[in-house]
Amino acid sequence: MTFKQLKQNRFVKFFTNRYVVILIGFTVWMLFFDENSYLVHKGFNTEIKELETAIEFYKKQIKEDKQTIKNLQDSLQIEKFAREKYLMKRENEDIYLIEFDTLKK
Repeated sequence: MTFKQLKQNRFVKFFTNRYVVILIGFTVWMLFFDENSYLVHKGFNTEIKELETAIEFYKKQIKEDKQTIKNLQDSLQIEKFAREKYLMKRENEDIYLIEFDTLKK
């Protein structure tokens, strides 16, 4: 194929048009190199999903903590909570902790 024949090819004519070249360059720039590029937006979207997951986790934790606070209004519940979580005891009382080996030998 000679240069003249190549120049008359419709694909070559189309892709050597200055407007098409500018459009392709602009598209590549916007997709990959600009500060608002597709790659940056994709990273932001994954970060948003992670944050939404964290929000759901903390909402669930807040709900559980509110229930715990509601339960601790009773003095017997406070005593039970202190014994289970902080290993507190009454005077003249012994506490024995039994730990099970969870590893299989």
